[in-house]
Amino acid sequence: MECGNQSQLTHFVLVGLPHPPELRVPLFLFFSLVYLLTLCGNLLNLLAVVRDRRLHKPMYWFLCHLSFLDMVVSSVLVPKVAAGFLPGGGAISFEGCVAQIFLFPFLGSTECFLYTVMAYDRFLAICKPLRYGIIMNHRTCLCLAAGTWLGRALNSTMQTVLTFRLPYGPGNRVESIFCDIPAVLKLACANTALNELVIALDVGFLALTCFLLILTSYVYIVSAILRIRSAEGRRRAFSTCGAHTTVVVTYYVPLFIIYLRAGSKDTLDGVVAVFYTTVTPLLNPLIYTLRNKEIKEALVRLGRRLAEA
Repeated sequence: MECGNQSQLTHFVLVGLPHPPELRVPLFLFFSLVYLLTLCGNLLNLLAVVRDRRLHKPMYWFLCHLSFLDMVVSSVLVPKVAAGFLPGGGAISFEGCVAQIFLFPFLGSTECFLYTVMAYDRFLAICKPLRYGIIMNHRTCLCLAAGTWLGRALNSTMQTVLTFRLPYGPGNRVESIFCDIPAVLKLACANTALNELVIALDVGFLALTCFLLILTSYVYIVSAILRIRSAEGRRRAFSTCGAHTTVVVTYYVPLFIIYLRAGSKDTLDGVVAVFYTTVTPLLNPLIYTLRNKEIKEALVRLGRRLAEA
């Protein structure tokens, strides 16, 4: 794309979700409420794990990282989505757009790796129970978490630099609910083929590799569970994996819909983007609370401590 009259952009305008004017305030209140509930739900899960020594296990260590990720993802995106329903709320500064461009792929891909690590943890716990404590020790957990965060930070930095090394013209309308790299690249006054190739390879390879690793882990897990003789043993083993498989499904289904329909301007894509960026971080703590007996018991104990304080 070639642009004339190039100038220094000071801000972008997020198009957001199409909506009738009379729904502006209700939608603003709805997204604000979702944001507050997301923060509260994930914070409660995080506090329950940190404060309860019975939950100081690798699985819940990674759950803490997931809760923190969901809080940050929600804080980066949802307040701006909510503000977009107010007059003038769609404007975002150039620096704010750069921050979203860096943080969203960083946090999203980190979450992808985290789900994979959690699947590996469940694989070891069920398929290699006698070696689980030796392999998944404190140092291993720390290295896996640190590697996940650091690796994706470097990758996201590269993506951000590649995006903003391009010249941008006077057009500043971003056809998205947030500053997503593909949407911003459409405004560039240069050939973006290299950027699009890097994004496709990165997202496609990352998502597919992580998905296949998770799938492989669960093939072994299900096979091991089916060999358990007692029905109660099978039920308990399945219950430890139920929450994780549910959040993986809610993460990957919208992700595949978004990237398999890349370039589409259907209203469905906006709805899927909202679900992926807004609803999923809210659902994750609810899923873990409803599907995990230990988390529910820890929350009850946390409530008692807070009431006594």
